[in-house]
Amino acid sequence: MSSDVIFHLIFNVVGGLGIFLLGMKSMSDGLQTVAGDRLRKLIGMVTNNRLMATGVGTLVTCLIQSSSITTVMTVGFVNSGIMTLQQAIGVIMGANIGTTITGWILAINMGKYGLPLMGISVFLYLFVKNEKLRYSGMAAMGIGMIFFGLEVMKDGFAPIRDIPEFISWFHKFTADSYPGVLKCAMAGCVVTLIVQSSSATLGITMGLAASGIIQFETAAALVLGENIGTTITAYLASLGTTTNGKRAAYAHITFNVIGVLWITAIFSFYITCIRKFIGHDPNTMVMVNGAETFPYIQAGIAAVHSGFNVLNTALFLPLTNVLAYVLIKAVPDKPYKEPPKLTKLGSHLVDSPMVGIAQARYELINMGKHDREMLDKLKAILSGSTIGGVEGAENEEKLVGSIFYKEEVMDNIQREITAFLTDVLSGSNVPRSLAEEAQIQIRLADDYETISDYITTLAKLYKRIKNATVEMPQIMRDELLSLHDSVSEYFDLVNRAFSVNNKAIISKANPQGDAITHKFRDLRGRHLARLAENPVHPLLSTTFPDMLISYRRIKDHILNIAEVMSGEES
Repeated sequence: MSSDVIFHLIFNVVGGLGIFLLGMKSMSDGLQTVAGDRLRKLIGMVTNNRLMATGVGTLVTCLIQSSSITTVMTVGFVNSGIMTLQQAIGVIMGANIGTTITGWILAINMGKYGLPLMGISVFLYLFVKNEKLRYSGMAAMGIGMIFFGLEVMKDGFAPIRDIPEFISWFHKFTADSYPGVLKCAMAGCVVTLIVQSSSATLGITMGLAASGIIQFETAAALVLGENIGTTITAYLASLGTTTNGKRAAYAHITFNVIGVLWITAIFSFYITCIRKFIGHDPNTMVMVNGAETFPYIQAGIAAVHSGFNVLNTALFLPLTNVLAYVLIKAVPDKPYKEPPKLTKLGSHLVDSPMVGIAQARYELINMGKHDREMLDKLKAILSGSTIGGVEGAENEEKLVGSIFYKEEVMDNIQREITAFLTDVLSGSNVPRSLAEEAQIQIRLADDYETISDYITTLAKLYKRIKNATVEMPQIMRDELLSLHDSVSEYFDLVNRAFSVNNKAIISKANPQGDAITHKFRDLRGRHLARLAENPVHPLLSTTFPDMLISYRRIKDHILNIAEVMSGEES
């Protein structure tokens, strides 16, 4: 075996695989950008209806052409409390079906058209200014790279047929018996674990099969194992997540492992059904221009991939609640409550700006909920209300401690959102619209967190008065509660608008904000008038205005949120 043959093999296979992987990423990035609005609507459609969740998972994965991104996104949403475990299981099953479209794209015999498609699309991507057209060109360029990369890999594999050592090694992996099927499945699993892309290993498998190096049965067994190997992405994403996030990842692993076990148990029957489905024996060899070709084998491999995931979903779909129950028992809850937080998904989610920004938006909604809870606790402190049957000073200490804890949670969420979105913005090929939205979300996270800071400041100021054993006059308490209610209503108005993306809220936010400013000035004027008429404790004379100012600052940041949403931020 000459060194030229070895170099030809290595360079073509490695080079073709590199082009193939870059094509998959370009196609996925382009499709995500073009279909961004549709994807957000689809994600929002996920319900407890298992058929709907499966359909959403299928459609999302078809649009972005990456089951890894869909499953990682799902683990993240479960971790953040956005999805329930039952919803996530449905989406994951749908993602497994959606990813099989990649096999059918590869089965289209368009290798010779890959290079011209790639070349034409490059001009569209580089020189067209319209963002939708640019990223449509990027997606088409990715498809061209996929076809071209697969063709280069097939050319690289071709000399192997004339090398006895390689043929002998490949014959060790033949699916002619049940142990042989399991061995091939294990090989496919290991390769996918290493590459972390089932699409890449599927392309390699098709390249080997199309070159006549491995038989259809061997390729089919390899594909089954690749379905297990692809679960590594979701598992890695679940590390460091909450218990529910881990359960979602384990659901993906359980679904694919059990599926492979029962399909391999009826492997011969399953392969016979696939042959009947495509209407030809995939191992059929046809001479074209003096070269051996296998025109049906790639379609057969795609059918194996689709059939496995469709049949496995049909089996598991009625058992969604059962699987969720088993996972809850197998992975029990922690003895303490786990607070929802932004999932640290690393490069997997950063590589999908649309998905990352969608999840960051949900985290901002959670920040709004935290702020509202803090406002309620602050009102209970000011009004002297009880909580959980606890009276007096003990009640106040519990409420103040809860506000302090919430403020720390808000600090952590803001840091995670900012760090994550900064990583998204530093990535390549981030569409301008998504980059602008990421910058808006960073600003909103800062405003929501600052609101929590001022609520905490108010709690500290009130605690300072109590610790000094100074009694706040009822008139001051009533004035603070009146201003508190006005600010809380203002917060609800703007925060609800953010949750439904109502950008027109600024028309209501401006006059209501002005009314709060007027009330602040009125209350400050009354306080100064009281000081001129009757002496009060020095601590009250300085702390009460500070509390009024804190409420005004909260109002300012609520208005900032409305302005950022409407695009009127100065």
